[in-house]
Amino acid sequence: MMHMSFRWYGPEQDPITLDKIRQIGGMEGVITALHEIPAGEVWPEEKVLERKHFVEKAGLKLMGIESINVHEDIKYGANTRDKYIENYIKSLEAVGKCGIHLVCYNFMPVFDWTRTDLAQPLEDGSTALGYNGKICEGLSAEEMFDYIIKNSNGFEMPGWELNRRSEITAEIKKFAGMTADDLRANFKYFLDAIMPTCEKYNIKMGVHPDDPAYDLFGLPRICKCEEDLVKIARMNSSPYNGFTLCTGSLGSNPANDIPKIIRNKEISSRIHFAHVRNVKHTGDHQFHESSHVSREGSLDMYEIMKALVEVGFNGVVRPDHGREIWGEKARPGYGLYDRALGATYLQGLEEAIRKDKGMNYPDNIYSTEQSLIW
Repeated sequence: MMHMSFRWYGPEQDPITLDKIRQIGGMEGVITALHEIPAGEVWPEEKVLERKHFVEKAGLKLMGIESINVHEDIKYGANTRDKYIENYIKSLEAVGKCGIHLVCYNFMPVFDWTRTDLAQPLEDGSTALGYNGKICEGLSAEEMFDYIIKNSNGFEMPGWELNRRSEITAEIKKFAGMTADDLRANFKYFLDAIMPTCEKYNIKMGVHPDDPAYDLFGLPRICKCEEDLVKIARMNSSPYNGFTLCTGSLGSNPANDIPKIIRNKEISSRIHFAHVRNVKHTGDHQFHESSHVSREGSLDMYEIMKALVEVGFNGVVRPDHGREIWGEKARPGYGLYDRALGATYLQGLEEAIRKDKGMNYPDNIYSTEQSLIW
């Protein structure tokens, strides 16, 4: 069976407390990170252990890290990259020594996920993250900053923080002229360097797809579709080189057949983590996020969960971005209520699929034989 988790930003940055997360039916643990440590700096083992003990004291497991961010010099292939890769390896060692065996990360130049609206009103009265390519595609980074500041509803979009404006515009210029193959070569260099440490400490690395799954701001993007994922799988033969299968990110492009991607044999055995959510396509390069329920969006969540079951995925899964509902004011995409509904919906789908196939679905997720060593 899959092991349900919840993303949690830590005691200082997340208004949702662990005791609330624990009350979600079937919830086993959290995915978290040391967000206060900048990309490129080493994670101290004692800090990782402190976070793990904090989570366990609340009756949950620390099931994985999301993310140890990759420094831009590694992606760019600067002459300083070996120093930053060495620091990354030290952070992996700290995580592995603390008994944590899953790391989600991305290799997107400069930006993480991009949206044009952090609180798009929906017909049911909720709000959700939205994207309209007509607004931002063709804008410069400076113009995008102006738009976000004007339309962010008082929130900062991750990766687009106002205090990073000069830094980000400078980073974009550094990547000018870089091709997708250039970025892939730098990615392979990184993977080849870290895989021995991942193998030593049993750390499964799940690279996250580009979000949205098409090119933006003239930057190369290399994790957008089935072909891209196959190329990544072939970069390094270690089974620890794998994927965070994010249905919402891949699903932002209607051309991506997610059940087919899951069933691709070069990909399926390397799915180490699953982010499962729905999106609603509203036009070309236009979408908004929706509830997890299939009919509320454009993705068939039953078929996605069925594909995961059929390829034998028994790893960590989490409900991804949710709407803001019932008057909740929360970090955009990461409120409590809609993600809790999503977690129970996904578990219901999995139980029905497994039982329909005559497969075991344990009554006690906390039994020794069912627990994963994360």
